[in-house]
Order: sequence, then C-alpha cells, then structure tokens
Amino acid sequence: MNIDLEAMTLAELRDLQKQVGRQIETYEARQRQKALDAAKEAAGQYGFSLKDLVGDARMPKPAIAPKYADPDDKTLTWSGRGRKPRWVQARLDEGRSLDDLAI
Repeated sequence: MNIDLEAMTLAELRDLQKQVGRQIETYEARQRQKALDAAKEAAGQYGFSLKDLVGDARMPKPAIAPKYADPDDKTLTWSGRGRKPRWVQARLDEGRSLDDLAI
C-alpha cells in the first residue's frame, strides 16, 4: 500500500493517524488474546490452569506505613514518598525539619 501523504490535507492526515492508532490497538489486543489462549492451552496440557501457574495478576500493592505526622493533627500523615503534602511544606516553611515530623 502506497499513500501519498504529501497530497493529503491536515484533516485527512489526522483522520489517518486516528485510524492507524485504532488499528494498532486492535492488533495488539488480538495478539495479546492469542498469547493468552496459547498459554492457557499449554497450562491445560499439564493439568493446570493459568492462574495456578502465575497466581492472581491483580495483587494489590501493600500499603506504605506513614513516616511523618503533623504534630498538631495526628490524622495528617505522609509516607515520605511522592510529593510533599501541603501540611509538610507548611511545617518546613515554619522552620521545622522532617525529623520534627517523624513518627
């Protein structure tokens, strides 16, 4: 297939881009399903289900224990991961350190 992209309008190019994106997504979904079906069949040949072999793929992440708490309101906690909450930044701006907020 040979498409003359130079002759296409911007609207036509954007439409083509959307169509290609959808085709890529459906292709990947079909391939993923084929791989899953093949894996299930292979596990079944040995008397197992795929879940028996790989477990539940949707295991929740364990909760991270908080490391810091607001001295004025102990319900405000932070694990020390990710962006600093506003209350932490406010305490740091007051001149306190993270050691002062440690649990």
